[in-house]
Amino acid sequence: MRRYLRALLLCMVFAVFSGFYFYSKLFYSDSLERGVGTKRIFVPPREPGARQGAADKTGTGTQTSPPLSLRYIMRQQSHAESTGEPPMHLAVVACGSRLEETLTMVKSAVLFSIKRLCVHIFAEDQLHASFMEALESWPDLVRTRFNYTLYSISFPSENAAEWKKLFKPCASQRLFLPLILKGVDSVVYVDSDILFLQPMDRLWSFLSHFNSTQLAAMAPEHEEPRIAWYNRFARHPYYGRTGINSGVMLMNMTRMRNTFFKNDMTSVGLRWEELLMPLLQKYKLNITWGDQDLLNIIFHYNPEFILEFPCQWNYRPDHCIYGSNCASAEEEGVYILHGNRGVFHDGKQPAFRAVYEAIRKYSFGTDPVSGLLDPLEEQLLKTTHTYCGKSHPLFTKRLVHSMANINNMAVGG
Repeated sequence: MRRYLRALLLCMVFAVFSGFYFYSKLFYSDSLERGVGTKRIFVPPREPGARQGAADKTGTGTQTSPPLSLRYIMRQQSHAESTGEPPMHLAVVACGSRLEETLTMVKSAVLFSIKRLCVHIFAEDQLHASFMEALESWPDLVRTRFNYTLYSISFPSENAAEWKKLFKPCASQRLFLPLILKGVDSVVYVDSDILFLQPMDRLWSFLSHFNSTQLAAMAPEHEEPRIAWYNRFARHPYYGRTGINSGVMLMNMTRMRNTFFKNDMTSVGLRWEELLMPLLQKYKLNITWGDQDLLNIIFHYNPEFILEFPCQWNYRPDHCIYGSNCASAEEEGVYILHGNRGVFHDGKQPAFRAVYEAIRKYSFGTDPVSGLLDPLEEQLLKTTHTYCGKSHPLFTKRLVHSMANINNMAVGG
């Protein structure tokens, strides 16, 4: 008799807990449908290069999955989402001490852009909590203008260590974006040391200028061959006269995934995931700038796949340190400022650092003239002892034209 009573009691307990579980799932699902709170979705990261079917013989094929780690997807509702307007996608890689620099880049993108942004941040796991804390602390009006996703750093498992140490830590992650972001058609990739001084919308519009073969857009590494790097020192093939700089890269990833690339390793074209590892193995002793050199090699053999945009969209110290070497910036101002070689943080190029500090210190919602433009111009006037300092009107020219969008944000427009 006791045996039957125990069985009955166990059945009753099981039924109660089953009912509670079903009710909680139903309530949670209903809450998400009503848009209550911020959604955090756990998604195990997909191994880049993974393919269905036959194994990839190049070493970037189907791999065993890495240990599961969190990938947080933060979604805030906005007017653009409710109207169904497609967002722009922005991707960046952050490792080591690049947290604040990356946040400042995202801040500049959100400040000046008009359409909604989806920001894809690839970062070491120990930085995820800091990114979330910082981004979630931004005012609600700002947060409705963009979504962000945090990803773990992920390389093909067989060669992960080799890819991670190539050039700077994690920099080569950008090569695997088409293989990781399989649901994304196009993306603007930028280095973390980038500042937008113009709405990203205009850069995004270059996608509509692609012809039937073009699948990426970048600026030349240099405009002046006499002082350019690739044509003087490179020990490998490179694109065009002076090479390309990959700090700002517009990518149609659907085309990249579906295209066969000509190369100097085989007579047949290779897909993107089939091309990367053999290319690294062949040229790793001859490349200096890591993944940028690999991109130069790829587009040397496939020049019809790339669209060049003007240097004002990737303005670096090289464009002003030996005199003015960017005609488009002289005419219209700097659209994107690239503080490579750490010039946002040292004293080598005070003008670049002044722009970075002005955007970093700007408080959302404050008057953009008194809170951003005036302090910046005050600092720039102190930097005229260098040629880049003398070029400071090129930096502020675009800011003046971009103030309207910040004003809308400041007043809640």
